[in-house]
Amino acid sequence: MMRLWSNRFVYRRMTTTGRRAGSGMNIGEIARRAGVSRSTVSYALSGKRQVSAGTRKRIMEVIDELGYRPNASARALAEGRTRTIGLVIPPASNRLTHMQLDFVASVVEVAAQADLDVLLSPSGGDHDRSFERLVSESRVDGVILMEIRIEDARVSRLRKARMPFVGIGHPSQDEQLCWVDVDYAGLIDHCVHHLADLGHRHVALLNRSPELVASGYGPGHRARAGFMQAVEERGLTGLELLCGDDARSGQECIAELLRSHPEVTALATVNEAALPGVQRALAEADRHIPRDFSISGVVADQWAEDFRPALTAADVPAATMAAQAMSLLIDRIKDPATPAQHLLMSPPITLRSSTAAAPPPGSADATPSADG
Repeated sequence: MMRLWSNRFVYRRMTTTGRRAGSGMNIGEIARRAGVSRSTVSYALSGKRQVSAGTRKRIMEVIDELGYRPNASARALAEGRTRTIGLVIPPASNRLTHMQLDFVASVVEVAAQADLDVLLSPSGGDHDRSFERLVSESRVDGVILMEIRIEDARVSRLRKARMPFVGIGHPSQDEQLCWVDVDYAGLIDHCVHHLADLGHRHVALLNRSPELVASGYGPGHRARAGFMQAVEERGLTGLELLCGDDARSGQECIAELLRSHPEVTALATVNEAALPGVQRALAEADRHIPRDFSISGVVADQWAEDFRPALTAADVPAATMAAQAMSLLIDRIKDPATPAQHLLMSPPITLRSSTAAAPPPGSADATPSADG
C-alpha cells in the first residue's frame, strides 16, 4: 500500500537535460538588464497591472535575447496560473484502496498529457492544515476532491475560496457542484437482483468501515440504499456488515457472519480491500465459492480478476473517471462560470465465476465432497 504523508508530494516533468527549463534565470536578472524593477517585470508578465508598451517591449526583448523559458513560477506569473492541480485524497485513512490508487495514477497520467503537475493533499483529522494550505496559499489552479461525504465541509471551504473544483462523489442535493461518481445504489441493487435470480433468499451487504459510513461516506450510504431497495423488492432477508478496509477485518467479519447467520448464502460488497479475508474465512469454514456461497460487488477490476474464483462485479472505471474529472476541471479553470455537470457512471456487471445457484436449504452444515 502507498502512504502519503504530506501535500508536498508533487509530480513534475523535467526537460531532456534533467533540469527544469529556465532554472538559471529569474525575474531579478531580467529586471536588471531591462533597467526596470522586479515588480514591473512581474506586472508585464502577469498583466495584473498596466505597463507601458515601450517598457513591455524592452522586457520582452531581454527575455528573447536570453532565450528565457519560464519555469513553473514564471509561467504562473505570465498566465496568472500555477499549471498545477490539487488532488485531495481520502481523509479516512493513510492507506488507499487499489481502486483509489488506480484513480490517483490515472489523474497523474491525464494531467501530464495536459502539461499539468499534480499536488497530492490529504485531508481530515491531523491533515486539515495541509488541505487549508492548499486552498489558502494559491498553490494550485483547481482541485479534484476525492471521496466526497454526503455533508462535506471541504466543499464549503473550496467554494468560499472561489477555487475551481470537481468532486469524485457528490454531497446530497447539490446541483451546483460539478462531479463524477459511480452509481453505487443502482449497481448494488443489480447485484442483489442477480443473486435473487439465482435463488438466494438470505443475503448480506459487506459495506465499508463503521467510522467511514458514520462520517457520511457517500458510496457506503448509497450502497446501503440500493441493497435495502433490492431486498425489499425481492422479499429477501438481508443484513448489512460494516467492515474495516483490510483483509483481517474481512476475515473476522465473515467468520462472525457464518457463526451467527449460517443461513446467509450470498453477499454483495463495495469493500474490495476486505476480499482476501472474505476468501480465507469461507475457506476455513469449508464454504466453497460459488457452490456454497456466492459473492458479487462493485470493485476495481484487478481485485475482481485476482479473486478466486474470479469475482462477478461491476468494475469501477478509474481511468475513465479520472479523464472525465480532469476535463471538467480544466473547463472550470478556464471559465469558472461553466455550468455544473453531473456524470453518474454505471459500468456493466461482468459475470465471472463467483456466483451460482443457491445451495439447497441446510446444505451449509453438510460435509463438503472431496472434489470441492
